[in-house]
Amino acid sequence: MSLTPPSRAIVVLFASLAAACSTTAPRDADPAPLTFVVVRHAEKATDDPENPNLSATGRARAEALATRLRDVPLVAAYATEFRRTQQTAEPSAAAHRLPVEAYYARGPASEVAAQWRQAHRRGTVLVVGHSNTVPDLVAALCRCATAPMDDTEYDRFSIVRIRADGSATLDVQRYGMPPTP
Repeated sequence: MSLTPPSRAIVVLFASLAAACSTTAPRDADPAPLTFVVVRHAEKATDDPENPNLSATGRARAEALATRLRDVPLVAAYATEFRRTQQTAEPSAAAHRLPVEAYYARGPASEVAAQWRQAHRRGTVLVVGHSNTVPDLVAALCRCATAPMDDTEYDRFSIVRIRADGSATLDVQRYGMPPTP
């Protein structure tokens, strides 16, 4: 059977359309979201009242955080300039061969959140802060209300997922061993 030139053109057109449709992602498919994991620093030692290190319990919590984030596509790690936040972020960052980038603890949460949202488009970003800064950072990242954080709370694991359209969801979980009173 021989096709006439117009018939051949129609067959080629349909074949091209079928190939294009099979390789094109649906328009409404949401790409992998940008995710922020925001935690407070782990338990601190009493070695220095101004800038303490992590206690043994805190080091174990930092390792639990690294274990929790082991299979996550971590693209950046931020911690304030204090030892306890840097030491909390370090095991997770090291497991992904990332540096821990410092941010100013007393900076406006809305400004730093806007910078992070602008700097990152995909993957997971770890942020380690303090009991008096984490709720504001989470609220600024998700543009939602968050609960205050008690000074004895070390296990809050806030996950802010930001979709391509800029909308965000917040999921609050726990990690590591429950803090001891």
